[in-house]
Amino acid sequence: MIFLNLLILELTIEELNFINKNECCRLATCSRNKPHVVPVSYIFSKGFFYIATDYKTKKLFNIKNNPYVSIVIDIYKPFNNKGIVINGNVELVENGKSFHDTYDLFFNKFEWVRTSPWIEGEAPFLKIMPKSKAVWGFEKHG
Repeated sequence: MIFLNLLILELTIEELNFINKNECCRLATCSRNKPHVVPVSYIFSKGFFYIATDYKTKKLFNIKNNPYVSIVIDIYKPFNNKGIVINGNVELVENGKSFHDTYDLFFNKFEWVRTSPWIEGEAPFLKIMPKSKAVWGFEKHG
């Protein structure tokens, strides 16, 4: 098992490989008891999930009112579904070294960032600190 961020969350090697192999998930936020789910690109680095957003999005509005989110990373293949749900809290990364380090990760991984770059102050990143998980389709280890 891999322990992340000194939290209770544990990921198996298989789960970690699955997270690192994929780059798209669905992000669920909630505000005023109304859920909002959107597909987003993510990067998993040093035990945290990072998602780029814009300042005027509904997801950011919701997060400012309720920083608890869920993400779902999954694949659907008949008789071979696999996925992981991560629940956690969000911290905004808007400036400084953290912003530039995160931006560099996105710039190196995603063509869409290199095509439409932005600078500090134009758009933040969401830093998701995992607290719990649910998985399906992975081998049982015990």
